Amino acid sequence: MTVNTLFPTDYQLHLFHEGNLFQSHQLFGAHIQKDSEQVFTRFCVWAPNALEVRLVGDFNNWNGHGYELQRVNDEGVWIIVVNQDLKGSIYKYEIFSQTGERLIKADPYAFYSELRPHTASIVYSFDEYEWQDQEWMSRRINKNALSEPTVIYEVHLGSWKVKQDGSHFTYRELAKELIPYVVDHGFTHIELLPLVEHPLDASWGYQGTGYFSVTSRYGTPEDLMYFIDKCHQYGIGVILDWVPGHFCKDAHGLYRFDGTHLYSYENERDRENAVWGTANFDLWKGEVQSFLISNARFWIDYYHIDGFRMDAVANIIYWPNASSSKDQNPFGIAFLKKLNKEIHEYDPHFLMIGEDSTDFPRVTTPVHYGGLGFNYKWNMGWMNDILEYMETPPYFRSHEHNKVTFSLLYAFSENFMLPFSHDEVVHGKKSLLDKMPGDYWEKFAQLRLLLGYMFTHPGKKLLFMGFEIGQFAEWKDKEQLDWNLLDYEMHRYLNDYVKVLIKFYKRSKALYELDHLHDGFEWIDVNNNSQSIFSFIRKGKKVEDTLIVVCNFTGISYPEYRVGVSGSGEYREIFNSDLEDFGGSGFINKKTIKTVEEPYHGQPFSLNLAIAPFGFQIIRPVKKRKERKGNGKEKVRSHVISRGQREQA
Repeated sequence: MTVNTLFPTDYQLHLFHEGNLFQSHQLFGAHIQKDSEQVFTRFCVWAPNALEVRLVGDFNNWNGHGYELQRVNDEGVWIIVVNQDLKGSIYKYEIFSQTGERLIKADPYAFYSELRPHTASIVYSFDEYEWQDQEWMSRRINKNALSEPTVIYEVHLGSWKVKQDGSHFTYRELAKELIPYVVDHGFTHIELLPLVEHPLDASWGYQGTGYFSVTSRYGTPEDLMYFIDKCHQYGIGVILDWVPGHFCKDAHGLYRFDGTHLYSYENERDRENAVWGTANFDLWKGEVQSFLISNARFWIDYYHIDGFRMDAVANIIYWPNASSSKDQNPFGIAFLKKLNKEIHEYDPHFLMIGEDSTDFPRVTTPVHYGGLGFNYKWNMGWMNDILEYMETPPYFRSHEHNKVTFSLLYAFSENFMLPFSHDEVVHGKKSLLDKMPGDYWEKFAQLRLLLGYMFTHPGKKLLFMGFEIGQFAEWKDKEQLDWNLLDYEMHRYLNDYVKVLIKFYKRSKALYELDHLHDGFEWIDVNNNSQSIFSFIRKGKKVEDTLIVVCNFTGISYPEYRVGVSGSGEYREIFNSDLEDFGGSGFINKKTIKTVEEPYHGQPFSLNLAIAPFGFQIIRPVKKRKERKGNGKEKVRSHVISRGQREQA
């Protein structure tokens, strides 16, 4: 290997500048390469407006003399080949701008970084970890995500649980603590708040400086690989929060990297993001497109990530500082389409989830049909409406009836995900439990009702950690969850309820098979605002999977409440949030319920149910099936899910 072969080719540089070098991390950054017995460490960086670039680190006592990078033609790319194996060395770039500034910058493409408050990059090589998740990766190929049950547990690793001395668990330690917990509760995925390197804990990772550098707060890149590998081995998908819209302005990061606004817009109005104190990526630049799309590919290839939840999509679709809130950013829109198209061509089963708070159309329509190309869009409208409704005192909810009904007018216009994320339980917004009005018992009853309604409403599910144990306090990012709450009976009841609810959801095809289609939902009674009771039907691909859901959003109980049904015969209650085992009052339907031939709610038959205060319940026709006995004779019996079976679920 000659030194010349370590330099980028003209074709690589051409692709990089036009925005189509989707593995630019293999060119830029620090890479250890071998030639027979000799080992080189090559450093490559993009800094087109620099007068000079030097490499400084612990290997040269932070003195860049003799470590000047060579400029590659007029491409703005600088490179140096050091005839040493510098694995584990810490380094930065010393950049001299055209105005005489001396800037000390971390490597934008570094694979690892020092633990904060230190900010240097670390030479790291991905050549040692052996993945054991082949079965998961193979099985993922055969799944249609839209028709699968999805319950995502959103986690901030630094505050889910901490050690007795207050220090963080490592990625490997979390594999032993967090994964069994997630499996026990039945979640299908873990979503991790951003794990890119970031200087400030309080930013939760949303203001990053090292997009290719997994945060060292919890260990090494190999440790994170181990965590994700173990998730996959236990059947848990891993989704990563990803922030391609804006970046941190700390001095060692991307901001004014070579003395100019290299990664961000030149225009101050377009560049400065006052809400977060960050700078917006210039998504028109080909080099920035190569950087970000390569970053997405990097997480797929190196970490086996199953999907991204893309933060602040509205900040990309629209100019954040425009005179009109509807002033579209054509560069941002074009970037999203390009990103989603390239990622799905590379990995058709990778999930792209957009956190978009706007009514921009066709967010989840494929790019070739004129859409942005996401798999899912967060249903922020549903989230805001239902939380406002639940925070309304029950006796006033009749005036807010449309807060529940409105979401079904657009529920199938996109492939939606229903989120109760960290954003809903911080900054004085209260925890989910504490949002519920009323006394202690009523709060728990209404949270059970809310969760039941969520799990039967069309759309995949995402919930932030702590909801399942009934956090009374809102999320505190500097402390662990209030695990001591499980010492109290009502919190244990809620935790049991969540486990049973998730398992019931996962085995009920009517609740997920047709999530994205009108065919999967039908109102029975949408107009009962006087009693604030809603009833509807959820349908799967098979008629026999059909479920009837009834939600009572007041504290009034009804010994008999008539509901219209389409078929005659016997019905059985198979789920009720008011079970005493869940902390309820035990106002349930123990026996089968027979229909009467009296049309109601536009249905040909009807039946009378006992309706619990703040009750959520599911009924279904009693199934008749033939069961072959040992003597060869056949016997017809009723098949229902008994209370005992529910308790074992």
